[in-house]
Amino acid sequence: MSALAPILQGFFTDKLIRQRRAGPNTIAAYRDTWRLLLQFASCATGTDPSGLDLAQLDTALVTAFLTYLETERANTTATRNARLAAIRSLFHYAALHAPEHAEHISRVLTIPPKRCDRAVVCYLTAAEIDALLASPDRATWLGRRDHALLLLACQTGLRVCELIGLTRSDIQLSTGAHVRCHGKGRKDRATPLTTQTVATLRVWLTECGGQDHDPLFATSRGHPLPRDAVQKLVAKHAAHAATNCPNLSTKHVTPHTLRHSAAMALLHAGVDTSVIAPWLGHEDPGSAQAYLHADMTIKEKALERIRPPNTSPGRYHAPDTLLAFLEGL
Repeated sequence: MSALAPILQGFFTDKLIRQRRAGPNTIAAYRDTWRLLLQFASCATGTDPSGLDLAQLDTALVTAFLTYLETERANTTATRNARLAAIRSLFHYAALHAPEHAEHISRVLTIPPKRCDRAVVCYLTAAEIDALLASPDRATWLGRRDHALLLLACQTGLRVCELIGLTRSDIQLSTGAHVRCHGKGRKDRATPLTTQTVATLRVWLTECGGQDHDPLFATSRGHPLPRDAVQKLVAKHAAHAATNCPNLSTKHVTPHTLRHSAAMALLHAGVDTSVIAPWLGHEDPGSAQAYLHADMTIKEKALERIRPPNTSPGRYHAPDTLLAFLEGL
C-alpha cells in the first residue's frame, strides 16, 4: 500500500472511531467524501485508488474535485464546503503521521471554504401545525402512530435520528413528564412534554405495547422506522394538510422544518435563545440566533417602538410653467 492508504485507514479507525467516537452519520459523510475523491483522483491520474500516493492529492487536484462537485454533480456550496471539511480533517491527521509531506499538506489546508447564501429558516405557524397534525387518519394504526410522532416532533424539536432512536423506556409520563434522547455529539438530554403530548403518548404506549427496549415508533413489522420513512410520512401529511391550509403548499416541509417550528414556538412564547439552544441540543448557543432573524413578529414589535421620521409623501411639481410644459412632454 502507498502512503495514502494506511493514513486513510488510520484516520477512520483510529481518529474517527476510537478517539473521537464519531457517530454513524459523521463516519458515513466522511466515507462518502473520500470515496468520491478517490474515484475522481483515480480518473485524473490513471492510478488505482489503492495505489494513490498522498502527494498526488495536491492543491490543483483537490480544487478541481471541489469544482467537479458543483458543476457536474450539481452540489450546493454548503455541500462543497462539507466535503472540503472532511478532506481537511484527514490532512490534519496526515500532518502528524506523514511529516515528510508537511509542505504539500499545508498548501492543501489553505484551500478556503466558499462563502454561501444563508436562507431564512423555514418553519410552520401554529395554524399550519394544527393542519399537519389533523392530517393523519387516526382511525388506523398507522395514522395514530404518525400523529403521535408528528406531535412529539413539533413540541420537542427532536432530530430525525433522535426520534427514530427512541424506545418506550425513553418516555417518562409521570410527574415531570419528559423524553430522554441520545443526540448529536453523543450528548444526552431531557425535554419536557406538554399535557397534550403526554395524553397522546400515553394512549399510544398502551396501544402498541411491548418491552421497554422496543422502539417507540415502529413499522408494522415492529422494526424501528428508518430515516427516509419519516421524511416520506412528513411530506405525505404536509401535502394532504395543504388542501385545508394552502400556506403549506408554499413551504418545503421536512422533519427538520418541524424542529425549526418547535424553536420558533418557544421564541414566540418569550423564551430566550440561551434556553432554546440547549433545548434543541445545540452545542453553540449562537446557533439559535438564526431563529431571531426568521421571526418577523419580534421585528414588527421593534418597529412599533421606533419613531418614524417626520416626512410626508408627495410628488414633484414644476415651479415654472415652462418646466411644467417640459415635464408634460
